Amino acid sequence: MPMPADRLRNLGFLIRDVSRLYGRHFERRARDLELTLAQCKVLAHLSRNEGISQARLAELTETDPMTLVRTLDRMQQDHWLERRPDPTDRRAHRLFLREEAKPVLARMWKIADQARGEAICVLSAQECQQLLELLGRLHEQLQSLDARTNEARRSAHGQPALAADGRGK
Repeated sequence: MPMPADRLRNLGFLIRDVSRLYGRHFERRARDLELTLAQCKVLAHLSRNEGISQARLAELTETDPMTLVRTLDRMQQDHWLERRPDPTDRRAHRLFLREEAKPVLARMWKIADQARGEAICVLSAQECQQLLELLGRLHEQLQSLDARTNEARRSAHGQPALAADGRGK
């Protein structure tokens, strides 16, 4: 049985608000780390995407590129990351975590586990699994739609297609 259209209209708002509230909850739990949510996002994405470009990291963290540069500069001064030249683009840098960041990451993941546990405690294990599966499917669909839109835009402008890693084929 399909869901009424008026309830579906709230899907985007609900997802965004859950994300906002979850972020605030995490930030309250993470105060003793002396890191902002933005810095935690950078560390989390960097730990999952070693060698990522600054431009792609800005996209993933939804951070203004200039703001990200300042965050990365601070993290580099703290010896948490290093910038290495991109072998295919001499103007760009690839980002890598250093050993000094690992204890911070471990504390951050512990706090994330606690915050997540507090947020999802109202769901059964089965509901949690179902929620993750459904969100995963939505994520894949939206990524696919995004890729198709970007591909159509490139084709309309006569630009070459991109490989899965975002580089030209």
